[in-house]
Amino acid sequence: MKKIGIIGGAGYTGGEAIRLLLLHPDVELAFVQSFSNAGRLLSDVHTDLVGDTEMRFSQEADLSNVDILFICSGHGEARKWLTDNILPATTSIIDLSQDFRLAASAVFGERRFVYGLPEMNRDKIVAAKNIANPGCFATCLQLGLLPLAAAGLLSGDVNISATTGSTGAGQKPTAQTHFSWRANNLSAYKAFEHQHLAEISESIRGLQPAWGDLGQGGEILFVPTRGAFTRGIFATMWTSSALSTDEAVAIYNRYYQDAAFTFVADGPLDLKQVVNTNKCLIRVEKFGDKLLITSVIDNLLKGAAGQAVQNMNLMLGLDERAGLRLKASAF
Repeated sequence: MKKIGIIGGAGYTGGEAIRLLLLHPDVELAFVQSFSNAGRLLSDVHTDLVGDTEMRFSQEADLSNVDILFICSGHGEARKWLTDNILPATTSIIDLSQDFRLAASAVFGERRFVYGLPEMNRDKIVAAKNIANPGCFATCLQLGLLPLAAAGLLSGDVNISATTGSTGAGQKPTAQTHFSWRANNLSAYKAFEHQHLAEISESIRGLQPAWGDLGQGGEILFVPTRGAFTRGIFATMWTSSALSTDEAVAIYNRYYQDAAFTFVADGPLDLKQVVNTNKCLIRVEKFGDKLLITSVIDNLLKGAAGQAVQNMNLMLGLDERAGLRLKASAF
């Protein structure tokens, strides 16, 4: 049994990682660290865990016998934690913050981080020692665009509208996330400048470097919105294309034919198909000269902790689906 530790286990992604790892058939949860909750039972914070574990949050991390360390702290905190702590060279890292996602920031001392999107980097993940887990919007949107980029068929700008649940904003309430403001409401934020755009663009241009050459566009025009629900991302993307619907669907099916959790659907999509699963479902349709791609995920699972466990499985040579055979509840 491989031993796994968690840094920053009190938040939403930390809680999801705990739930998945406690039930995983091939690993053992060694410790869960939290400065703000040290000494408390995990079930005091994540109350659904009552009866599942008597483990308590620790103040410090016992790194002496941990195979993989999940860092579930806020953005900027992973790099700070690694600066302040000595981690054995034999311990691998899966970081769920944005600290190491871009190529320019993917090196920390002797450690090099691989961008952990299995549908794009599976072979690199299998051989990796350290993983930078992608962002939730970044996962959902890239999975909608990767097949076109890999085929060199992105042309012009890509327009995106995507709505996320309140858990995407983290556990600490703010003026725009607490219930009385978010319920029965809808609002746009960070239009055209969301922080996940950098990693999306880096991946797309890595597959299709010439996208946007010769004055043919080449921007991702992304407007995210806050939804009045707790979890999930529903994204629609459209761009000019000469492909027919059948041609586009064939390209997507070929790209994802071996994917463990990403599937091309025939019919309309909704969030209830993917919430509480590690799936991404994609639909491709043609309207005039516009190709419409719909992509849906659970932001806390495929967009965060579920994808981290998927990466862990690949790194350890386990069944990629181990601990992740989760079923959505339709109603």
